[in-house]
Amino acid sequence: MSGEQPAYKISTRQLTPESPWKWINKGWADIWKDPLLSLGYGFTFVMAGFGINYLLWEAGLSAMVPVAVGAFALVGPMMAIGLYEMSRRHESGEKYSAFDIIFVKAKSPLHIAYIGFIVMFALLVWIRIAIVLYALFVSSTYMPLSNFTEFVFETPQGLMMLVVGTAVGGVIAFAIFAMTAFSIPLLLDRKSNVLDAVIASMKVIKDNPGACFLWAWMIALLIAFGAATVLVGLMVVFPLLGHATWHAYRDVFDQ
Repeated sequence: MSGEQPAYKISTRQLTPESPWKWINKGWADIWKDPLLSLGYGFTFVMAGFGINYLLWEAGLSAMVPVAVGAFALVGPMMAIGLYEMSRRHESGEKYSAFDIIFVKAKSPLHIAYIGFIVMFALLVWIRIAIVLYALFVSSTYMPLSNFTEFVFETPQGLMMLVVGTAVGGVIAFAIFAMTAFSIPLLLDRKSNVLDAVIASMKVIKDNPGACFLWAWMIALLIAFGAATVLVGLMVVFPLLGHATWHAYRDVFDQ
């Protein structure tokens, strides 16, 4: 690509344990610079979640609802690209409309799409693993969510499935986090390619494990809070994390 600079050769700043808190504070401030659009973005995300969960309930697959929530967490970084663009324009003082945020003009759009394919592949792997674990530990057909919750927390098989599923899901989630934590905002902002951007993102995590693990935990806890509020809390959590992710990218890479 013309004008492309290898992302992994871009110098980065050293992070501190305070860095993720600073990103959250800046993300929170960005929400209130344009609350209608930011919260509307989160509302759309939540409505999509309700739609998927409704289809699962109607199909008699309510026990797969927790898997669907985990899937949303995996694809979140891709779906938040409009929020990154909002924060970029806030920072640069550029005017924008809802059209600009829905149809973002990224510097490296094709390579963002490549990351999307990688994330979707990981999502399909996660769903397949969840189905296999369910088949291994549950002797009956798909049970209602209420019965499934009792099974998970009150039987040895359920607890074992929870432990194994959490461990496997955690590995997949962290792999996606490592690849996308900084790469998608980078490809939005600069001409680069998917390999360089992913390497750069993983290098940041390697060089700043303390701050990045704290950031990953904050993301996980906020998403868990959103899920615990029957997804309603994600209407605020999703734009908060989206805006904060842009500031994380800006804080890491020398401009």
